[in-house]
Amino acid sequence: MKITLLGDSIRGAYGKEVPSLLGDDFTVYQPQDNCRFSAYTLRGLFEWRAEMEGSRIVHWNNGLWDICNLFGDGCFTPENVYIDNMLRIADLLLKKYDKVIFATTTPVTEQNPYDKNDKIERYNEIIVPLLKEKGVIINDLHSLVKKDIDKYIRKDDNIHLTEEGTRVCARQVADIILDVAKTIK
Repeated sequence: MKITLLGDSIRGAYGKEVPSLLGDDFTVYQPQDNCRFSAYTLRGLFEWRAEMEGSRIVHWNNGLWDICNLFGDGCFTPENVYIDNMLRIADLLLKKYDKVIFATTTPVTEQNPYDKNDKIERYNEIIVPLLKEKGVIINDLHSLVKKDIDKYIRKDDNIHLTEEGTRVCARQVADIILDVAKTIK
């Protein structure tokens, strides 16, 4: 069964381990580039459409780039734009693929100067119910990583997964894909 993994550098980390965890019955496509923020992913759906062809399940995440506040003037993507982008992504994916899974945005350390957990939690809180309503399956990576941020998030950049964080996220991503795959005829 063919699977597509979309998402930012968090996906870039766990995406390296997911194919082997899924096993030989699965082929995995994931863009070589970082899918960055929701608008980039939305645009990328056009660019990646040929490579995604034949996928039965799409697992995707967006959020860290969207909530980033580089200039001190607010999130890169305002809430209303994030909601619009994410719902458009969901609609496009749901029309073409059997199952769509969204991974919640992972937390950061308190020392992160640009991404803040209150904003991450807010964006997760506003988008998860809307995606569920559409039939998107939720993979709560946020809660998984939040259990031990010090263990799962690197201290050198305060945002990316440690080796252990990568391992546990990859396992949870693979497990949800394996469970969802059983529901597809």
